Amino acid sequence: MSQKRVGNFSIKFDNPPSIIGAATIAGTKEAEGRLASYFDQTLKDERFGEESWEKAESKMQKTVLQNAVAKSGLSLNNLDFIFAGDLLNQCTASHYGIRESSRPFLGLYGACSTMAESLLIGAMTIDGGFADHVACMTSSHFCGAEKQFRLPLEYGGQRSPTAQWTVTGAGCAILAAQGDGPYITGITPGRIVDMGISDASNMGAAMAPAAYDTISNHLADNNLSPDYYDLIITGDLALIGSKIVRDMFFKDGIDLSSHYNDCGNIIFFNEEQDTHAGGSGCGCSAVVFCSYLLEKMKQGEINRLLFIGTGALQSPGALTQGESIPGIAHAVSVQRSLLS
Repeated sequence: MSQKRVGNFSIKFDNPPSIIGAATIAGTKEAEGRLASYFDQTLKDERFGEESWEKAESKMQKTVLQNAVAKSGLSLNNLDFIFAGDLLNQCTASHYGIRESSRPFLGLYGACSTMAESLLIGAMTIDGGFADHVACMTSSHFCGAEKQFRLPLEYGGQRSPTAQWTVTGAGCAILAAQGDGPYITGITPGRIVDMGISDASNMGAAMAPAAYDTISNHLADNNLSPDYYDLIITGDLALIGSKIVRDMFFKDGIDLSSHYNDCGNIIFFNEEQDTHAGGSGCGCSAVVFCSYLLEKMKQGEINRLLFIGTGALQSPGALTQGESIPGIAHAVSVQRSLLS
């Protein structure tokens, strides 16, 4: 394994896994956003025909898994592992959504970093020779997340200007040992960074230092400058957090402006849709990566992509006990071709 390590934190794959298929499903508000035309499916109502928002989220995971497998030309039985998680307690959206798959399942929790975490672990599993095909997926639901982490919608509470809008959506990518790309060529797992922020309505600020730390480590480990990548994209710091990241790099003498964006900035029309600081939630980076970003790579508009999932590792209980919000960020390097 030491032969795969690069620098202090990163890993470079000897046999880069290929992303052979992906699928997305998004909610009604997302269907009115910037990326609506890229989604495979959008909901007509937030309950997706189910009795509760939580059951709707499980159904989204079940649906997106089936669609991604079909688009990859596989069956569920071809999957060696499913790596998935969500924002609900004990990852219940994933557990109930995947329980009928009859495939080996490993549940993940990285908050909004879960899509990148699943890709990271899935890629290591394939490069290590432990699997030929894996599914990497996650989801979130605005209504369920508000009820769990903030206030039930029925309460009608006033949202802070720094608050982000949890995306209703699910994304799934299928990784394979063989394929025509795009390829996951390397990863930089993140470490927990806690700057003492305790405002649950300002997740972007809480996660931004972790994103800065991981991107810095990735570039240093691989001896790269930001312009090596056509796009460096976080998910999801949105307007406030992404500005903090830019400012932190600017203090280092690095201008990210032409190479950097955030999934939470591009999924909605923020002002027109009144999403305040922008998008967030596991589903935000998942649907952006599995639709828009992969399509741009397919079209040749992006050849090298650094995808960084960012997560706020907090719980309502911890915050009421006076704890701060730890942040995490995981980086995944994706290339359209191994020759680029």
